[in-house]
Amino acid sequence: MALTSLLEEALEAWAYTRDGVIDELDNLSEADLKFRPHAESRSAAEVAIHIVESGLMMAGELTRPDGSFRRKSYPQLIKEYARGIPAATKKSQIVKLLKRTHTEGDRKIRAAGELFMLQSITRFDGERGTRLAWMNHAISHEDYHRGQIALYARLVGRVPALTQRIRGMA
Repeated sequence: MALTSLLEEALEAWAYTRDGVIDELDNLSEADLKFRPHAESRSAAEVAIHIVESGLMMAGELTRPDGSFRRKSYPQLIKEYARGIPAATKKSQIVKLLKRTHTEGDRKIRAAGELFMLQSITRFDGERGTRLAWMNHAISHEDYHRGQIALYARLVGRVPALTQRIRGMA
């Protein structure tokens, strides 16, 4: 598919990143999903749920006419957008949530449109930036956690999914 706009490029980047998160989760066993490298760390399953919640918040706040990442505290925004998300502990449930919430977020952002996404929003730091730039920040955040899950794979003795793909192993 030819990318015809900045918004299409950003949506493609988000889809690539979300698919990568799912690939990394699929690479782990059910037991691996519970692994914590440190007592204060999230498990891979908890990281994935955080990605779901953050993605919901990102798509929701970016598409609100009065959107602002300072409208509420971060925990309050997560609570608002994650309301109604079913508990998920099994890999199949988590993957289903990742796919469903990405599809819903993609739909919301497309409906808002590129011109809307080029309008400014208040960021977490109180500065103003375009919604599209902040969408890219959210994609980077998700990719950061993808790398975290890949590191967990290494720590439990697995080769991360992306490394397998690059090496032609997948």
